[in-house]
This record gives sequence, structure tokens and C-alpha cells, in this order.
Amino acid sequence: MATITVQRWTGREIRALREAKRMSIREFAGHLGVSERMISKWEAGGEAIIPRPVNQSALDTSLAASSMDVQARFADTVGPAPTPQAQETNMTHPANGQPQDDDIPVGDEHHIRHPVDGKLMTLVDAGIYFAGPDNEPVYLPAFYIDVYPTTNADYARYIAATGATPPQHWEDGKPPADQLDHPVVFVTWHDANAYAQWAGKSLPTSQQWEKAARGTRGDIYPWGSQRTPAKCNCRENGIRSTTPVDRYASGVSPYGVYDMCGNTWEWCATESTTGRRTLKGSAFTSPFLRCTPSLFNDASVDMYDDDTGFRTTMHADVRFI
Repeated sequence: MATITVQRWTGREIRALREAKRMSIREFAGHLGVSERMISKWEAGGEAIIPRPVNQSALDTSLAASSMDVQARFADTVGPAPTPQAQETNMTHPANGQPQDDDIPVGDEHHIRHPVDGKLMTLVDAGIYFAGPDNEPVYLPAFYIDVYPTTNADYARYIAATGATPPQHWEDGKPPADQLDHPVVFVTWHDANAYAQWAGKSLPTSQQWEKAARGTRGDIYPWGSQRTPAKCNCRENGIRSTTPVDRYASGVSPYGVYDMCGNTWEWCATESTTGRRTLKGSAFTSPFLRCTPSLFNDASVDMYDDDTGFRTTMHADVRFI
């Protein structure tokens, strides 16, 4: 059976793919990195809904990574596709002439959906926070940071756009089909920095990362100061691998940022010594004692491992045109 492709996704094909994968709306939303509300709206809109290009790419990646059984079920459900003329007739357009698309799950000025890599980002306000093990007061200007680490699906879109080399554990240049919503790993600092530059963003400094993790009150962990290993993917939980980036909702930071403890170490922009950069956050391989966001860790910029990934940041005064 030849690999199936979709010229343009609408709510019709999206529902067919979700059902072919036998996923609930919640599971499929997490799989794609969008809100449950958006999946429901896409499906309810049928052929009149055409998602944004970044979500078209995510759907392409999901379908391409699906098993032959899933692709066969998808093909049976979709059947003959409507003609482009029919799709154009059924589309609804707002005043700006673009297809209606509310796939940005933001309801306030503190969240944005980045236009290049499609990542949901949250604002960390300017001000003082308490940094390091000694809680030294440090002032930082405002910045945005990714709510979730960079996932395999995110990185696959980057590779498709740039031709960059895939991580070593991907097969035929594609991420494991059951790990699209897991953080990408086996990336060097150079790999992470190249992704950030492609997206027009930056890797966080170690201080930006720590403030996003701890907030401004000097709490030890993102969720407070209680020693609660169950709130993150660390060694004590015995999972022994990465997990979906939205799994630990009870462990989010005061800014609503996920996986600031456990799952994967994350590369930062800060240089510790020549040829080495800081790492933050700990990983599934780390004991809970190493999960404190204020602790120091670093590695060679050429290091890559199965427990090391990244997320990106952006100046708060950037405007998209």
C-alpha cells in the first residue's frame, strides 16, 4: 500500500485520522499539541474548516508516521476527496480574506502561538525573582517561553523545512509514531540552537529558564516547596523513558510551563566554560534530589543523549507582521 498524502486538511480528514488512530479527542489533541476545543471545532466544521499551515504540517507528520493499518482505515473513512472547487465554495472567510481558524488557544495577552514553529508560548513578566540555591534577587526583562518542550513532532517539521539531520534513533528520518508528543532527544546544543534560530527564537538563558520554572517567590519546585516526586517524570517513578510533554499537569510552574522538573534535561544558552553550556530541569534518569530547578548542570555542546532536549524563548517586545 502506498503512503497516503492529503493535499489540504479540513475537519473531515482530521476526524477520519483521529478515528483511524482510535484516539479520543483528548488523546488526539495531546498528540498534535493543540487544545481539545480546537479538535472539536475542526471536526464540527467539516470541510469548511481549514487549519493553519503549521497544523497542516503536524497532521501530515501524524499521518505519515501512522501504521499501514491506520492509513488503511483512514483511506476507507475518507473515501473520494471533494474537488478543490467544492472545498473553496464551502470555505468561510473572515474580513481579512483568510480561512477562519481559531486554533490559537489563547484568551489573554499572556499567551501567543508562535507563527514559525507553532509553539504555544507564555509571558514571563519583567521583574525580580529569587535565583540559585541561595535565592539571590535577580531582575530579568520580560520574555516568552515555550509552554512545552520541543517535541518530536515539532522537530520533524523543522527537519522537513530545513533538511537538518534527524536524531539518531529515528527510523527513515521519522520519529517513533507513538512518541510524537514526547520531547525530542539525542540533540546537541548546536542542534537545539539551530532549531531556535530557524524559528526566530533563542534558547533560554539559565536564569530565564529558572524564573519560568520557579516563579518569583523562591519556591524550590515549580509546584511549590513540597517534595513530591509524583509530579514529574524522575527516576523514582520507574518509567525509564520520556513521557508526553503535557502529562504532568499537577507539576506546572507558576507560569503554567510543563516539564520544568524531570522528563528531559534542557539545553540553555548560557555558557559555563569554553565549549560547555548549562542544562536545566533534570530527566527521567535523574533522582528526585537532582530535580531542583536552581541546581547547576552543564555539558559539552557536542553531547547528545536519550534524556536531553530543549525549549525556546523570545523577547517580549517582538511583534509579528
